Amino acid sequence: MFARVAYNVPGPAYLWFSVIVFGAAASVVKILHDLGLQFPIDGRNAISFCNLLFAGNACATIVLYGVHRKSWTRETLKQVSTGEWCALIVLAFMANALAPGLFYLAIENTMVTGVVLVTQIEPPLLLLLSCLIFGDRFGWWSIVGSIVCTTGVALSVFLQPMGGDYMIGKGEFFAAAAAATYAVSTIIARKFLRGVPLGIFSVFRVAVGTVAFFIIALYLFGPIHFMDVGSPFLWQWMVIYGGIIVVSGQLAWDFGMRRSRSLDVSAATSFAPVAGVGAAMLILGETPKMAQLTGGGVLLVGILICLFGSRRKGLKDDAVEMNDDDDMSDSTAVIDGECRTGFKGI
Repeated sequence: MFARVAYNVPGPAYLWFSVIVFGAAASVVKILHDLGLQFPIDGRNAISFCNLLFAGNACATIVLYGVHRKSWTRETLKQVSTGEWCALIVLAFMANALAPGLFYLAIENTMVTGVVLVTQIEPPLLLLLSCLIFGDRFGWWSIVGSIVCTTGVALSVFLQPMGGDYMIGKGEFFAAAAAATYAVSTIIARKFLRGVPLGIFSVFRVAVGTVAFFIIALYLFGPIHFMDVGSPFLWQWMVIYGGIIVVSGQLAWDFGMRRSRSLDVSAATSFAPVAGVGAAMLILGETPKMAQLTGGGVLLVGILICLFGSRRKGLKDDAVEMNDDDDMSDSTAVIDGECRTGFKGI
């Protein structure tokens, strides 16, 4: 009964739901981190960003494996070449260890609204890299829209008062670095991983990213940094965080991608910055500064230009074809869309 109802829901509805959930991710992470500060364990924050990232990725690995376990057969694994395994490892490190870590550092050092706006440099950067590396050609609407979006991001950063509490600093730098890292990881996926089954792609990169992050954190901070990772206080909140952000958001995204046109994906993901800023206002009570309002307004104009160009182009009804076993689905379509949704909590 539930499966029948879920299947009858239009694909774009799942995309919009996931984008809204992902938009709230940064604000929820900020609240959980502050909650850990209010209720320390022997003076330590059990819900530190490192613990949250590690636990979130661990939960995501378990859930994604349960969803895609049919892809993890000996025959399917043999279809992945040695070069593709190497590219998957690099992608996992960048997309599921380095980029989320930089996002968390950005959230720790500046307003969530600023992080959301600065990370919107990611789609224009991806467009530029696609032109340089793959020779992709885009219409003038997309080019103009990307330039306007980049201008909006720049205004949100450089118009801030130099003497204020939210002047240009580490937070904006970490946010830009995270966006650039995710854009490069998308290029790696397009270049080397088109033939990798979606189930292997999704599970492997999260699992390896979890291990990579854990090893790096141990090397930089020592074992004591994770001494509270088994705390019941952490995991009771991870049930809520993991269920709302990691599980429902990611599953809705995957299901929506299977049943939506690329134009529907573009429309939904273009709403990501609006969802992020709105969540920061509603959940955290943040009030955007004048620089952020100005930059955000220009950014929104750029997004509308890109959407208008997409509609003029008359994109075909090219839903991402994925069967129930997703044996050889193009994983690039998924990560291309994920690039435009920004921070997703893991």
